Amino acid sequence: MISPEIIRRYPFSAGLSHDEIVTLAQAAEELTVDAGHVFFREGDELCCIHLIVEGAVAVVTEMPAPAAAGDVAGQLTGKMAMEELVISTLGTGDVFSWSAVVPPYLATAGAKAMIPSRVVAFDAKKLLKAFESDCRFGYLMLQKAAQIARDRLRDLRIESLSTLRMG
Repeated sequence: MISPEIIRRYPFSAGLSHDEIVTLAQAAEELTVDAGHVFFREGDELCCIHLIVEGAVAVVTEMPAPAAAGDVAGQLTGKMAMEELVISTLGTGDVFSWSAVVPPYLATAGAKAMIPSRVVAFDAKKLLKAFESDCRFGYLMLQKAAQIARDRLRDLRIESLSTLRMG
């Protein structure tokens, strides 16, 4: 458990009651990680939702390395050389790994600390139980998840369009 005051500082908690913030705090622990720490990889089953208290986290995906484009054997065996691509960079107050409360609870991308960082990790199983007990709380939290997904899609579209114009 962490202090509810830590959660209250961030826009993430807007619209939540004191009791709901306390429920979040009871399902949370604070972690300090080094630069390069991998929180999870694309496709991993997620156990936590994360809130960045301090630092920066890259949302990443893997793509075939440019040199692997003609590697037919690698394509057939699934052992193609891959490289990591940063999709977006998140900072203080940002939330990541929302898929932990959305079936099938799998990461749609990876996440890695870019610099030493402090994050709050909310246990997704505890949260899902709380959502079942208090449907209003669950509804509010899933609205927040949908807003984050919407914003990430918008940011990705803008980034893609700017890349096309530059090329």
